[in-house]
Amino acid sequence: MAARRILVVDDEKNQRDILQMILSGEFDESSAPLYDVKTASSGQEALRSFKHENFDLVLTDLKMAGMDGIQLLNELTQLDSATPVILMTAHGSIDSVKEALRGGAFDYLEKPLDRAKLLATVAKAVSQMRAVDEEIIGVSDAMERVKKMIVKVSPSSSTVLIRGESGTGKERIARAIHKASPRANERFQAVNCAAINENLLESELFGHEKGSFTGAHAEKKGLFEIADKGTLFLDEIGEISPSMQAKLLRALQEKEVTHVGGTRAIKVDVRVLAATNRDLEAMVKDGRFREDLYYRLNVIPVNVPPLRQRRDDIQVLMDYFLAKHGSPARPMRISAEAKKMILEYGWPGNVRQLESAIERALLLAEGDEITAEDLPVEIRSAAQAEGSGGFKLPPEGISFEDLERSLIVQAMEQTGWNITRAAKLLGLSFRTMQYRLDKFGLKRPNRGKGSAEEDDYEEEAE
Repeated sequence: MAARRILVVDDEKNQRDILQMILSGEFDESSAPLYDVKTASSGQEALRSFKHENFDLVLTDLKMAGMDGIQLLNELTQLDSATPVILMTAHGSIDSVKEALRGGAFDYLEKPLDRAKLLATVAKAVSQMRAVDEEIIGVSDAMERVKKMIVKVSPSSSTVLIRGESGTGKERIARAIHKASPRANERFQAVNCAAINENLLESELFGHEKGSFTGAHAEKKGLFEIADKGTLFLDEIGEISPSMQAKLLRALQEKEVTHVGGTRAIKVDVRVLAATNRDLEAMVKDGRFREDLYYRLNVIPVNVPPLRQRRDDIQVLMDYFLAKHGSPARPMRISAEAKKMILEYGWPGNVRQLESAIERALLLAEGDEITAEDLPVEIRSAAQAEGSGGFKLPPEGISFEDLERSLIVQAMEQTGWNITRAAKLLGLSFRTMQYRLDKFGLKRPNRGKGSAEEDDYEEEAE
């Protein structure tokens, strides 16, 4: 594993030299250096370095001439940097540092520095990065920024709103945040809000009392209770009804829940992570999503870029899925032609679609090589078409909702309005695909009731 790059910022040369010597003297079990350390004598110099180089961690003094450590932290935040920052301070400035922690600093160290505590704090930040690397597959600059943001937000209990198109891996981001957090040893519970109707969703989240509704044969704990001390991930949060929005807001504000049919308030300590591919701001303007809930959820936003905007990750993901779905007893390679098609395809269904394509190709391939013929037809068709071919992506600035609708329509048209095949094309389950069709009011063009094509569509939809 490559050494982590650390920037040490202090206006005292002696302190910089000592820190560089201590950190540069750490090695792993194979005698490779753990840290690649660069120093800066001021906040201004540190900012200049940031504009030209990438760093995994910043270790900065609080009191410096000119720009102090907190100002540097704020400047880095303004630069949209998610690089974790550790502040060093004398005992008398602890109150200032605690304020900085609330502003996004990773941790702090008191001077005079204790060598063991210094190395332990740096190792803690690095171990969180390692946990994130294990969960999030990607080497592009865009995903490195996402990884650093995960490390930065993980120590807190603040609510995180993860945004991105379908199939970008928002649940993996949520799991990475949990895994890198102090709650890592507690439960991680996930629920797809779009896949459960309103009445059942309330029971699923908040629990119910025996006899509170038909079929409630016993008391049941909700996910807020089950995830107590841990993390609750609410996927597709933009799909919940107005009444559920009000109940969720109360649970987040009061940190307590009440069973369906019950009256007793139950205190819970849960970190809530939410995800959506919808344009929540537009929904707030249209009155379809509560503004107060939006701000309660959007304390820390994490934006996951689509695969087409991080093409450097396609090769890495391709290798990962080959190993994940392949068999050690049957090592497989991908032909040059097939690899070219994969690398150049637009991937409207993002990472989920790529995984589905690789898994399918492994099942269909004969011998020890995946060829172009083993790839889904939409990838081969895109390679043969002129221009962008295949899926034609909407213009820049289009909302997530409109983009989602466009992809659903294209997938359905490309598969002759076969729901099962279109769902596989986008890497969705049949149930989720059916939900999307209902949500957008999409129906197969009328080709005559009772036709063979109509019967085929209805068979797939059963």
